[in-house]
Formats: sequence, structure tokens, C-alpha cells
Amino acid sequence: KIRPAPQRRPWMDGTPEAFANRCLPLVIANSHGWEILAPRGFEARWDGGVSLAAIQVRGLPEDPAKDNELLPISHFGSGVLTFHVTGLFRTEPSYDLYVTGPVNRPKDGIVALTGVVETDWTPATFTMNWLFTHPGVTVRFENDEPICHIFPVQRGTLERTEPEFRSLDQDPELKEAHAAWSASRAGFLQGLKAKEVEALKKKWEKTYFQGIMPDGSKYPEHRTKLALREFAGAPEPPGATKKDARE
Repeated sequence: KIRPAPQRRPWMDGTPEAFANRCLPLVIANSHGWEILAPRGFEARWDGGVSLAAIQVRGLPEDPAKDNELLPISHFGSGVLTFHVTGLFRTEPSYDLYVTGPVNRPKDGIVALTGVVETDWTPATFTMNWLFTHPGVTVRFENDEPICHIFPVQRGTLERTEPEFRSLDQDPELKEAHAAWSASRAGFLQGLKAKEVEALKKKWEKTYFQGIMPDGSKYPEHRTKLALREFAGAPEPPGATKKDARE
């Protein structure tokens, strides 16, 4: 299964008053691509060795899927757990596929590795790999848990970028806007600390979330959410519903 990555994360919803969801950069990053889901649930454990046998994988007994070929394997050794991504991805010319772990979904004991694949020409599939961070810990993935996050990137963009340091004094208009924002934020935080009624009622400063400049104008290309398309032409798995695919 593959789906547009959702905006919400359980740990973000679980913060007091779901406060983490007010961080727009996090929310946009959450949905910045598509997630590939685990075809079945499993547990895996690494004993700290470098051999292929150092990782043991077993399907969850409560998982109705019995096909062990759907399980990840120890393919590279050295504590690397490998998922075979069975789809062959193709992008437009000059576009790579950024392949990484589920965004803002931390998992204890194991971390996703990241790759960039030239999917505009290669006839090869790729693997999604995770690295155990310490031995002796059993990690668990549920059926349909995200295991991979992908999005296209235009090749050459980084090489064409010319980074440089500049003084704010070189851009008086930006310097003035930054100073106004800084003063506004400091005042708001001080108001919260002093328990001022207006600040407590507002709860958090919404200028960035709303795309509002210090002069009150709104940036026209500001976004508060992404609306990615589903993959077209994919058959529904047996027994699945449209709701299942979005959860």
C-alpha cells in the first residue's frame, strides 16, 4: 500500500492541547510526500553482530497475513534491516526520488536510512533500509505501519544553489521586518509569562501559521496544508476500503 502522507501524528496529537500541531513546518513536512506501508506486522531483534544471522525477524502471530516473503530481511548485515520495495518507480526526466523514513515518526531502537534514487532512467527497484541503533532491543512494526517516505526532487537544484552569508544591513527592509517580528514575539511571550488576558486568550502567536507579515500583509503563496494525489490505477487490496487506505 502507498498513500499520501497524512498531516497528523499520534505523538503530536498527544501533546497538551495537541500543541505540536501548531508548528506548521512540522505539519507541512509530515505530508510532504507519500508513505509506503508495511505489508504485514513483525518483530525484529539484532544481537549486535555483523553477520546476516545477527538479525532475527518473525511475523506477528496475530497478523492474518501468513506470507513470510512479505517480511523484511537481513540482507546487508551490520544491523541493517531491509525491506524490498516491490514497485518500480519512474519519475519525469531530471527528477530523482528522495527515499527516507516516515517523517516525524520516531521509533525506539532503530532508525531509517535515506537514499536518493535516479528513478527517471534506472530499471532497478530499490530497497528501504533501517539501522538498529543498539543490540538486544526488539522492535515492532504493525501491519500497514509506514516504513518509507518518498517525494520527487529536481536533479541539479542543489548544485545550482549558490549559498552565501550576508549581513542584514544589506537589506534594510528585511532587517526592519525581522526587528518588528522579533519585538512582537518577545512582547507576546512576555505577555504569556505575565498572564496578560489577551495573550492567554490568544495562546500562541499565529503570524507564521497564517502567513502574515509584520506589516499585516499576507504572503500570497503561503500554505497551511498539502493536498497530494493518490496513486492512480492501483487495484484495491482484497477487502480494503477507501477509508482503510487513508487511515
